[in-house]
Amino acid sequence: MALALTLETQPDVPLEAEAIAPERLDRLSESEIARQPVLYGNRQAALGDFFKVAGSVDGEVKVAGDLSRVKLLGAGMSRGRLVIEGHAGLHLGTAMTGGEILVEGSASDWVGPEMRGGRIVIKGDAGHAVGSAYRGSQVGMRGGEIIVHGAAGNEVGNALRNGLIAIGGDCGDFAGVNMKAGTIVVFGALGIRAGAGMKRGSMVAMNPAEVLPSFTYACRYRPPFLPLYLRHLKAAGLPVEEAQITGRYRRWSGDSVELNRGEIFVYDG
Repeated sequence: MALALTLETQPDVPLEAEAIAPERLDRLSESEIARQPVLYGNRQAALGDFFKVAGSVDGEVKVAGDLSRVKLLGAGMSRGRLVIEGHAGLHLGTAMTGGEILVEGSASDWVGPEMRGGRIVIKGDAGHAVGSAYRGSQVGMRGGEIIVHGAAGNEVGNALRNGLIAIGGDCGDFAGVNMKAGTIVVFGALGIRAGAGMKRGSMVAMNPAEVLPSFTYACRYRPPFLPLYLRHLKAAGLPVEEAQITGRYRRWSGDSVELNRGEIFVYDG
């Protein structure tokens, strides 16, 4: 039986619940899980003060309720599966290294910041700074994948170093800002100033996009790596069309204010 946590007391202020991760709750009894510490505002509380606990961890933890005020779910997670049957709060999956997080609803800002591995799937929308570096940090997401079926805010993949980020809906401004490597795929509208300060990496836009003047048009062709990514994303449930898999893309290289080795592909169906 999977561990089930049901939110019964909605916090009035943000609740920091780093304890909610499969490996931290593994092999604990229900009473021990209920005693796990959480930070409620500026005071310490117990997980059982807010959640009803049932079952035990068998590799999967299910959390039910509106968790939009619950922060740091799955932070540092390295294995197992965390299923959130509602909305998720700030800093979901921060610095995670493995395992999978599935959010049936939407997520707030800072999904998977500085993550190194694993998988995060958001069935709804996500806020700003998906897979990004924290302020003052030089490197953001370093591995794994983040799939958002809905829209996302600004600064998706800020300082992305490695991994895959896919946005099924529209994406805000400054996607891939200061990007160092990795791949970002946007199926909806791509916001302005995408790839500003980009050093390396690939960004793919499935709709017409405004490319910064510091990028140079290179050619129109079929990128050999892209069908592999798109088939993978189609299997994950994103709206990939066969024409996008076999079609041609216009390629720009940039950002020329940096190494000029990044690339932006715009679908030219």
